[in-house]
Amino acid sequence: MESTNIIPLLQYGHTTVPKLLLDHYAKIGLKDSEMMLLLHIHRFIEDNHPFPTPAELADRMSISESKCSEVLMSLIKRNFLKMDENQDDDAVMFETYSLSPLYERVLQLYIGSEQEEAAVRRDGELYEIFEQEFSRPLSPMECETIKVWLDQDKYDPDIIQAALRETVLSGKLNLRYMDRILHEWHKNGVRTTHDAREYSEKFRRHQQASRREKKEAIPKYPNINWLDET
Repeated sequence: MESTNIIPLLQYGHTTVPKLLLDHYAKIGLKDSEMMLLLHIHRFIEDNHPFPTPAELADRMSISESKCSEVLMSLIKRNFLKMDENQDDDAVMFETYSLSPLYERVLQLYIGSEQEEAAVRRDGELYEIFEQEFSRPLSPMECETIKVWLDQDKYDPDIIQAALRETVLSGKLNLRYMDRILHEWHKNGVRTTHDAREYSEKFRRHQQASRREKKEAIPKYPNINWLDET
């Protein structure tokens, strides 16, 4: 091959991928297709195009645009990828993808932070439990609500699951009702699943007693036939 034919190949550039990522992506729970999608996002970011569309990504892969959107949402929900909001010099808002959660996961694995990895996996499993109970995928807003409970409110995943069970038992399967339960528990010092179980049982006993009191308070009238003149 003539050297003039090699020059365009060299000028096309290279994409650098951390060896740790290639060696350990399966261990942090990524499938081959998910890893390939993340590599394409990495390539777009290197080319100063930090927010490629699903169509642009699918064009470089062997999956459809809709499947690409589905994988992107899954990666965001499982904290392998995130979207950042930015503002340019003209105060125009724009979004970019960030691979920092992915690199943090690999770093956690590398430094042997088993406890952190277990927490991340448990958070991911929590989303799956919600989707099983709801019998449908969670909406982005619902995912964000759960993320706030975990990251900002610092609710324990076990407490969130206990609140989910309470919601199912009450027949009010929505996150707004769950948020009220979690807020009430936190306000009353509920910190463990044992505390939650005791508080719920106490609440139900109180409800049952209130119903009995209301029932007993209904006045009872004698059975008189006012039309009987005898």
